[in-house]
Amino acid sequence: MNIRDYEALSHGGQDWTEAFRAAIDALRAQGGGVLTVTPGVYPTGSIRLYDNMTLDVQSGAVIRFHQDPDAFPLIDLEFEGRAVLMHQACIFAQHAQNVAISGYGVIDGQGEYWWKRLREHSLIHYRPYLVCFADCRRVVLENVTLTNSPAWTVHPLRCQHVTCRGLMVRNPYDGPNTDGINPDACTDVRIIDCTIDVGDDCIAIKSGTEDTPNPQPCERIIIEGCHFVHGHGGVVLGSEMSGNIRNVVVGNCVFHQTDRGVRLKTRRGRGGVVEGVQLFNLVMEKVMCPFVFNMYYGCGDPEKKWPHINDKTPCPVDKTTPALRDVVITGVRARQCGACAGFFYGLPEMPVEGVTMNNVVVEMDPNGTPDYPAMMKDAVLMQGAGFFLRNARNVDLRGVRVVGAKGDTLDMDDSVETC
Repeated sequence: MNIRDYEALSHGGQDWTEAFRAAIDALRAQGGGVLTVTPGVYPTGSIRLYDNMTLDVQSGAVIRFHQDPDAFPLIDLEFEGRAVLMHQACIFAQHAQNVAISGYGVIDGQGEYWWKRLREHSLIHYRPYLVCFADCRRVVLENVTLTNSPAWTVHPLRCQHVTCRGLMVRNPYDGPNTDGINPDACTDVRIIDCTIDVGDDCIAIKSGTEDTPNPQPCERIIIEGCHFVHGHGGVVLGSEMSGNIRNVVVGNCVFHQTDRGVRLKTRRGRGGVVEGVQLFNLVMEKVMCPFVFNMYYGCGDPEKKWPHINDKTPCPVDKTTPALRDVVITGVRARQCGACAGFFYGLPEMPVEGVTMNNVVVEMDPNGTPDYPAMMKDAVLMQGAGFFLRNARNVDLRGVRVVGAKGDTLDMDDSVETC
């Protein structure tokens, strides 16, 4: 079907919400199909897709979402692992299978309205995601440009068999929480040949928190051939990881001016494990810190809930103790890095364990800007430092070279056990 066949419902081209709803209802009645969006601009409210549907946004077409909360119904969903009442995503599907968004057109969330409300502390309900598929199977997003997302741009939640291919994701650097692609409690995910330039993490792999009922694992994730720009982190695992994150492969990617390259973050109270991570053939340029593994992640003022999360002395190990282990990093070139070559800070009762690096070269920028590699209490401002390690064991850095470090290439104490 062609959306233009429903132009009579577009209110003179000013609001295509009813037109999209009617076209999708007709497709649904016949068991699915392709809804083609031809060149032009289509202002609309939230669009909901169902089984066996493809939204094909052709080159020259722009789906532009209204800057009006009433255009996005309130639904029960999750944000950062918590069950919340939030506005339905600009494009949304739930309990659907064989759902796709394709084409070389543009999907514009007009997020400035939502960002302003957040900054002014007048946001009552959570902002909508740009694209969210919840509890879906066989999901494909390919080739479209996704821009100005009100919150996270692409959020597959508890989905199976997800493919993101050839996407162009662009949000301003100062857009709050405008992550690129966040697979959350998903299995069998492929993110391939995407360019992601956003105002938070480019890709963040998540699996719920201690506040998530029955958190599920996020596992079997392949990220390859991607370009990451300006995000707080290029590829991030956590901080929501209570359901476990396993078997993640990141290869043949380029990082440019991201704050951090590869970032693993968690804290006491989360529980769960991150393990089986393979990183290979990565190039980084003007990255503040190429590698950050932080088990004292402090975002969100967690002291109010868990005063002990910042304690540098050992705490009892129980089901709320997180673990980071089994990471292999091979073939990395990082140039003009600012703060430090790598930052690894485990818990004294649960060290970061089993990190192997081979054929890794990090070149520090002698004029790099001082910064804090990790978001944690009592963080140290660094400039041009080498690798900093605390509370880690079975660490093998024999295939690593740091060029131009100020001070020691390797800063570690007796809490670190190397191979």
